[in-house]
Amino acid sequence: MVSDAHHHCICSAPAGRGGIRLDVFLSSRFPELSRSRIQTLIKGGKVDINGSPVTKPSQAIRPGDNVSITIPPPKPLGLEPEAIDFDILYEDESLVVVDKPAGLVVHPAPGHDTGTLVHGLLQRCDDLSGIGGMARPGIVHRLDKDTSGAMIVAKTDAAHHLLSWQFKNGLIGKEYLALVHGIVHLPSGAIEAPIARHRMKRREMCVPTSGGRYALSLWERREVYRVGCSLLSVRIKTGRTHQIRVHLAYIGHPVVGDAVYGRGSAGWRRTWSHAKADPPVVERQMLHAFRITFDHPVTRKRLLIEAPLPEDMATVLEALRAAHAEI
Repeated sequence: MVSDAHHHCICSAPAGRGGIRLDVFLSSRFPELSRSRIQTLIKGGKVDINGSPVTKPSQAIRPGDNVSITIPPPKPLGLEPEAIDFDILYEDESLVVVDKPAGLVVHPAPGHDTGTLVHGLLQRCDDLSGIGGMARPGIVHRLDKDTSGAMIVAKTDAAHHLLSWQFKNGLIGKEYLALVHGIVHLPSGAIEAPIARHRMKRREMCVPTSGGRYALSLWERREVYRVGCSLLSVRIKTGRTHQIRVHLAYIGHPVVGDAVYGRGSAGWRRTWSHAKADPPVVERQMLHAFRITFDHPVTRKRLLIEAPLPEDMATVLEALRAAHAEI
């Protein structure tokens, strides 16, 4: 049973095991909470076993133990609200869907202590789910810094749980627009290739020769430009880090402007070498989360929210269409 402030569960350790760590058990029951967040709650006296508080994450639990965890209600979390420029596409008492601009980091991280979407949300919204942890209130999923578009943020812990469950079970539809290098000849296709962290470049992902986590992206061709690139819509059935960028590069059509997995600004200029006009400025990967669909955590109605095409991407597409006519 789950409520906005308290979460209770009864433990039955797997058969044949003498005990399981408390933090491991709670991680399995609350996958939307990070292990470090759970350990902080345990050390802070927010977890009881059979009615007695426990402060050691390594405490073993036995079959039949009654484990209770209390997640504190939302509070300022030590972050100062800031005026951050972004649009809200939908909002009610349970959640907010924002249109994240390119260049905006979602939550605080090393090197990004201020100026994030979370800082802006704290100023714009009176209440945010505290379940995401100290630096990630309300954050159910993320978009890369230089990817724009629709993003759901939970305002209550109950909404956070239900939205996280939908993400985990593939019930949230995410559709992106991606401008890619190369002429895409087929009308549609599927990319089913595992994704793993790069063994040498730890900040990057890759399609490994073996292992990795299952990932599936479905794409449809929208427009083709004779300059030498194509516009695709991409639906992701899994939510791996950098999934679209890695998958499209894997099939030989990297996202325009992607300096990590693609050809960067130099590759963009080369694409335009045969065009009469100068290339429009591209300062980030041309990837936009333009549509998201999900079941509302309270009403259970299916919602479809769209984020308008950002100005930089619209300008590039207009230039491509104009150049297409001139060649």
